[in-house]
Amino acid sequence: MNQLFSPLQFPPELAQRILTHASHHLARRGHNAAYSFIGRRVLNAYFLMFLNSSQHLTPQHDIEQIASSALHTNLLGEHVAHAWGVGRVLVWAPSAPSEFAAKKLDLQTLRSAGLYKVQGEAVQAMVGGIYQQYGGSVAHRLFHTRILPRLRVKGGLPYPFFGDAQRFCDAMGGEQGSLLLEDSKRPKVEA
Repeated sequence: MNQLFSPLQFPPELAQRILTHASHHLARRGHNAAYSFIGRRVLNAYFLMFLNSSQHLTPQHDIEQIASSALHTNLLGEHVAHAWGVGRVLVWAPSAPSEFAAKKLDLQTLRSAGLYKVQGEAVQAMVGGIYQQYGGSVAHRLFHTRILPRLRVKGGLPYPFFGDAQRFCDAMGGEQGSLLLEDSKRPKVEA
C-alpha cells in the first residue's frame, strides 16, 4: 500500500488488516470488514456529491441506482482493484475448490469464486483506512484521481458524467497526482 499510494505511509499492521479478508484463517488476527464498512460510506458520500455537482444530472436520473451500479463491489474489484494489483497482495480463501488454484482461471470462474467481490471489499477497506489515517481531503483526492476514472466502464459511471469525472481528476493533478496537498497549495487560514 505504501508504494501504491506514495507518499502515504501505512503501519504494517494496518496494511495487513486492510488486505486480509475474513475468509482467510489469518483473519483471526484482524480483517478488513470494519474498514470496508467505512470505505463504502465514504465512497457513496463522495460519489453522490460528485453526481449532485454535475450539470448533466437531470430529474430523470435515479442517483441511488447510478451509485449502486457504479460503486458495486464486483465492479470495484474488477476495474479498480485489478488496476491497482490488489489480487497479488490480498489475503483470502477462495470459495472455489482447491483444484482451481493451480490453473489459469477464466473470467466466469473467477467471478464465481468471489475474487471480484473480495477485491472490491479490499478497495473499500483501503478507502476506509485512508480516510481514518489521513482524513477526508486525502480520501476525496483518492476518489477523484484513482477511483472515479476507473468507473468509466460499461455498467459503471453513465456516459454523460465521463467529462465531469475527467475534469475533477485533472483539477486534482490527474491519475498520478499527489494525494497530499503541497504546503504552497493549502488554503491559508488566518489565526
